[in-house]
Amino acid sequence: MENREKMIELLTGVQSSKRNYYTELKKTVNELQKKNIQLEIINEVMKSFNVEMTIDEMLKNVLEKLKTIFPIERISLSLTIGKELILSNVYPVELFHIAPGSPIPKKQSLYWHVLRTGRPYFYLTGSGQGDKRWYEEDSFEKMGLVSNLLFPLTRKGKVSGILALGSQEKIENYPPDISFFQQLSDQLAVCMENTRLFQEVLNTKKLWEETFQAVSDAIFIVDLEGNILQANDAAHNCFLKKRGAARQNIQSLLFPQEERLFKETILTKSTSTGELLIGKKVFEWNCYPIFDEVNTLYASIIYLKDVTAKRRIETQLLQSGKLAAIGEMAAGVAHELNNPLTAIMGNSQLLLRKLEMDPSHKKLLADIYECGKRSKNIIQNLLTFSRQEEYLFEKCSVNEAITQVLGLIGNQLQKQAIQIETDLDDSLPLIEGSSQQISQIILNLLLNAKDALEEAHQKDRKIILRTCKQTIDGSNVLVLAVEDNGSGIEEAVISEIFHPFYTTKNASKGYGLGLSVSLGIAEAHGGTLQAESIPGKGSVFKLILPIQ
Repeated sequence: MENREKMIELLTGVQSSKRNYYTELKKTVNELQKKNIQLEIINEVMKSFNVEMTIDEMLKNVLEKLKTIFPIERISLSLTIGKELILSNVYPVELFHIAPGSPIPKKQSLYWHVLRTGRPYFYLTGSGQGDKRWYEEDSFEKMGLVSNLLFPLTRKGKVSGILALGSQEKIENYPPDISFFQQLSDQLAVCMENTRLFQEVLNTKKLWEETFQAVSDAIFIVDLEGNILQANDAAHNCFLKKRGAARQNIQSLLFPQEERLFKETILTKSTSTGELLIGKKVFEWNCYPIFDEVNTLYASIIYLKDVTAKRRIETQLLQSGKLAAIGEMAAGVAHELNNPLTAIMGNSQLLLRKLEMDPSHKKLLADIYECGKRSKNIIQNLLTFSRQEEYLFEKCSVNEAITQVLGLIGNQLQKQAIQIETDLDDSLPLIEGSSQQISQIILNLLLNAKDALEEAHQKDRKIILRTCKQTIDGSNVLVLAVEDNGSGIEEAVISEIFHPFYTTKNASKGYGLGLSVSLGIAEAHGGTLQAESIPGKGSVFKLILPIQ
């Protein structure tokens, strides 16, 4: 008998007689099952805590497991946010003393007591422990909770919240169980901290990816062999849309002729830059090396920016600078010509005053005077047009501006066999504006009409200038129409012609600035510029200005 009891003790760890052996064994098995379920709960917490599962779902899972070994009816989490302790999650959701998301008052608070001390607290409702009535006492009574177990969520010595368990029965303060609950709360603290850090990494990754894709310029990330590892949307749309990015090599894609361009960054481990001509576009590229934590080069970023428009504008601005210099020089020449013209006109007038003169000589002198006068008017118009001073708005006449511009280039147009017709309304009122700027619009419209007539190769080439008063949308306006019977403008591009640098002419005839500048002047005067055209038959441009 004695040997049998020793054998049982060795096999089961239970000191027992034959009489109570089965009772003790059953008790031990129950304890082992309880321990096993506790381990399952800890494991469940570790497995279920991920970015897909919410904290409410996790609390529900934990509570269902706890109910199998403890009479627990309520579980809640309170987390510190700044200087507040917030009731963040409760399960079941209807069992709460304050609304989830609300701060827990600090005064006489059991939750705050556990948070400050960092020690678990086992509280029986109505027990009056420590002769202190806690703030949460009434809430526990309303929810029917008898036993309340509060455990600090501790991570690296810092308390970040409270795990609260509530039961409608009286639970014995059994140290092994309290130890398990503390382990559970510690595991929750670790999992929640890991989830927070993981979420931060995910948010950072998402932010980086969104920024990477949002950049409007092409960006490639390539390995040391030039194989494309990643490319943003702009790169796909620009270069990889048809060819696909799978194992595409940047060397063959962008640098087929100049191998050293991409390899320079790999060899020197420093940034390299340059320009690429791909099709009709000019790209400015930069290649940046990427190093790992031990400063080993493992990849490169290639950044490409389309600078086609920038280069075109730079060229056009350079040309505009040249034209401005020519205009300045022309103004200087005009000033110089004024002096000899004054002498020519003055002397011819003195000679014309002589009564005794051969009629043929008198006619010659009159022609000299008239030519001098005409030259003076041309020079005056040139000086007015090239004036660089600030334009001031004042009362001015559109009809006079037309006459002034025709005096400047009318003869040139007629020499090119272009007939000029005018139909000007003499009753037009004066407008508030700049005569020089209005003249600039008229000159641009006339030069555009001349170019259109040259392209048409018609024998009967004509430009008609009309002015009139109209009522548009209840407002009185002045309309200047410049009509030609030239080549016209295609309907598909007529909406583009007022955009800066858009031109249908070749480089020697225009830079796409005239109509854009003219529209800006018209709008500065409170008006607008409109175009109507029939391809092959001609165009009409209308300057519409308000009448004060």
